Formats: sequence, structure tokens, C-alpha cells
Amino acid sequence: MLNALVRNPSRLFWVLHLGGWLAWGLIAKYAYTVITLDEVPPRYFAYVMLITAIGAAITLVLRYVYRFAWNWPLWARLVVFLGGTGAAGFAWLHARSFFYTRWFESAAEMEAWYAKLGDAAEIYWKMTYMESITIAWVVMVAWSALYFGIKYYQVFQEVQKSALRSAAMAHEAQLKMLRYQLNPHFLFNTLNAISTLILERETGDANRMVTRLSNFLRHSLDNDPMKLVTLEQEIAALRLYLDIEKVRFEERLNLVLDVEDAAQHALIPSLLLQPLVENAIKYGIARAEDGGTLRIAARVFAGELLLQVSDDGPGAELVDGRIPGATGVGLRNTRERLAELYGDRHAFRLSRTEPHGLTIDIRIPFETRSDTA
Repeated sequence: MLNALVRNPSRLFWVLHLGGWLAWGLIAKYAYTVITLDEVPPRYFAYVMLITAIGAAITLVLRYVYRFAWNWPLWARLVVFLGGTGAAGFAWLHARSFFYTRWFESAAEMEAWYAKLGDAAEIYWKMTYMESITIAWVVMVAWSALYFGIKYYQVFQEVQKSALRSAAMAHEAQLKMLRYQLNPHFLFNTLNAISTLILERETGDANRMVTRLSNFLRHSLDNDPMKLVTLEQEIAALRLYLDIEKVRFEERLNLVLDVEDAAQHALIPSLLLQPLVENAIKYGIARAEDGGTLRIAARVFAGELLLQVSDDGPGAELVDGRIPGATGVGLRNTRERLAELYGDRHAFRLSRTEPHGLTIDIRIPFETRSDTA
């Protein structure tokens, strides 16, 4: 209920406005006066409720004045604040005096009482008036300060929410850009291979590759790049991709899967492994005369998922865990996707495969469907 109240600014204002004034009337005015004087006139409670309602009405006018001046320069809003609270305090004090002199003590009676004071009457009257107007002004300042405080807090909350929404949208757009940048790259390579097969009049292989490409693209388009999939699903998608490459390499491409049961249900970004496998085939296995073996391994250890993609191709020169002068998008985009998704909760490392080849190790948090439900 409290959350629903906070989400509704108009309802929140009325609850705080009426509740605050009622608290002032019952506690700050009536209860305080009863405790101080021990006895109050018979109609005093009605009088307190009346001046409380008048104060609430005056501050309601202030609310609309403040809303009108909300977008003015700061100095102008400060002038409105000081002028509005001063005028409101003055009007409220004279409204209270009006009803007090008619209900409890007439103006004539008060003048007679001042006459008894003699020379001290003027000083007493001025001190009493200044005290009354100061108290009335302080109440209006307190109400106005609370109004602006809550209003600025609500604005801050909206700005914060807007910033979070903008950051989330930018984050999502960045991930989608990185993910979709991979598909055209892969598509370009595959279409080149199909073109080569057609030129060499290997129409059967070309037809199989087109069919498998269609299956892979259908799977790719059906999956949201923001979506996490299980490693089991990722490997199934990877097999669709490898079916295409099998047409090119036939028996020269061997696949070894070493995935433990617990890792099968781990959640990873959709199509995370495909660009790494493509990179291994393009720069490793394709350059070896006899082809080679592609190995994909996965383990769960200490609350983390450990992924490894390795090949036994000619390998590459590494400097500080990177390939100098590399221009491919696969490794770079995978690094950037992982950084966007996991921040410093991930690791991405390149190393040499012994005796030759390239190994890619990835470490990300181990999550399952039950963890994200």
C-alpha cells in the first residue's frame, strides 16, 4: 500500500497535506494549549479545527503558486517562496484574529485590557503581534520547505529512473550491436564458401550448405541476443553451425565435446561460443593441411562456469594474452559482450595449445534457470 501511495504523487500530496495539518491542529495547537492552560473555552476545539482548515486552504493556494513558478529561475522561485510564505502567514494570522475576537474576546474587551496596562500596552501588543506573525510565518515556511523537499525528491527519483532506463537501453543496444555484428561476418564467410562450391560445380554440397545455413539463421533470428540460454542449448546451436562447416571440411574437421553434466544447465549468453569456434576453424583448422580437432570443454568450479575452446592448428603469436594486429571481430566482440554483461565478474584469456594451437578460456558466474526465476 505504501509503494502504491509513493507511486501516486497526487494522492501522496493529499495524504501528507491533510495529515500534516490535522496533526498540527490536534497536537501542536489544541493539545499544547490544553496542557499549558489546564482549561480552555468550550468552543476552543471548534476554533482550532476552523483555523486548521483555513491554514490548509491557504497552503493549498501556495501549492498552485509554487507549481506555476516551478520552471522559473532559481532566484525567482526564492522570491516566490519568501513572498508566498510571508503573505500566507499574514493572511492566516488575521483570519485567526478575526474568529478569535468574535468567539472568545471582542476587540472592545481587548482594548479595555490594553488600557489597564497603560504605557506597557503598546510594547506588549507589538511583542505579541511579532510573536504571532513569526509563528504563523514559520508554520508556512515549514509547510513550503516540506513541499519543495518532497517535490525535488520526486524529481530526483524520476531523473534517477530515467538515467537507469537510459543506461539499460544503451546497455541493451550495445549488446545487440555486438551480437548482430557477428552474424553478417559469419554469413559473408559462408556465402563465399557456397559461391566457391557452385563455381566448382559441387552443387550437392552447395545445396546442403544452403539448407544448413537456413537452419542456423532461423535459430539465430529466433533467439534474443539479450537472452541467456543453457550451455546444452548453445551446443545444439553450435552443431547447426558445424554442420555447415562440415560441408567444407568433411573429415578434416573433428569435434571433441568434454562437458560435465552440471555444466549442461549453466546459463550463458546466446551464441557466445559460435564466433570462437569460427575463429578456431578460420585461423587454425583451415590453415592445417590435414585439418584438425576442435575441442570444447566446460566445468563448474567454485560457483563459476569454466569454458574452454581449443584447436590444434598452427596457433598464433600472443602478446599479453592478445593476438597483435588481429582484425577479426569474433574475439573482440566476445570480449566486449562479456564485459557488458558481467563487468569484472568474468575472465577471458588466450593461451597456446600444446604442442601447437590456440586455447580460449572463459570464466563467468555459474547460473541456472532456478537462480534467475
